[in-house]
Amino acid sequence: MNKKLMQTTLAACTASLMSYSAPGYDVVSSEVIAKYTSEPITLDGKLDEAAWAKAPAYSMCLPLKAYSTMPESMQKNIGENLREKGTVKLLWDDNYLYVGAEFEDSDVMQEGQEDQGHFYTTGDLIEVFIKPAKETYYWEIYGTPNSKKTWFFFPSRGRLTFPSCGSYLPESFKVAATVDGTLNNWKNKLNNWEKRDKGWTIELAIPIKELTAYGAKFDNSSNWTILLARYNYSVYLEKTELSCYPQLSNPNWHIYEEYAKLRLEK
Repeated sequence: MNKKLMQTTLAACTASLMSYSAPGYDVVSSEVIAKYTSEPITLDGKLDEAAWAKAPAYSMCLPLKAYSTMPESMQKNIGENLREKGTVKLLWDDNYLYVGAEFEDSDVMQEGQEDQGHFYTTGDLIEVFIKPAKETYYWEIYGTPNSKKTWFFFPSRGRLTFPSCGSYLPESFKVAATVDGTLNNWKNKLNNWEKRDKGWTIELAIPIKELTAYGAKFDNSSNWTILLARYNYSVYLEKTELSCYPQLSNPNWHIYEEYAKLRLEK
């Protein structure tokens, strides 16, 4: 991994942790349901199996303090509402937890070309954070519109800035995406509404054997929690748009006290 990129990432993680949730913030309890499927899921980034149609859809939203650190003049240009929407769904079977997402996106871009990259620095992506509530450890998992993937494992929030956290990428972890438009082609889209992208769709297959490798069972007794987050870059946006489900108090994806409860339905 590029040494300079790693140093930059460590600094960003440290800054993110310093913006921790304000004391006294009243977190609203939320829940995400993953529906069991006996139907095989083909990872093609299309979400066209019948099982996806039966899964609850959760709408992405802005964190409550998404742009509070920006100058007021800039905040007016950005607005308080999510400009490019998205929904996420979850399924599971005996081998995988599946995450499916559909995102509006007028300018789909991702310049990262190799797996296990810090893709939030190079373009659009979805991030999945999953944690057993009773344990200190958790995962940060990425999927991109060009079907690249990253797998981070953190022994605890106090140990999330070390190279070893990103040293392992399971072969059984799968990602597939489709783009309705073009990728990394902003020049032909600028000031031309007809050429704007429509969006992108992605499927992630997260291997359950990896989630249970440290002792937590993949069932409701382990009180799994989850955060689904997105980075959206666009030539049409005044600022990178960060969205998530559930809604967090601020755009710090490591506030796992505010993650949603993951409920497995079978």
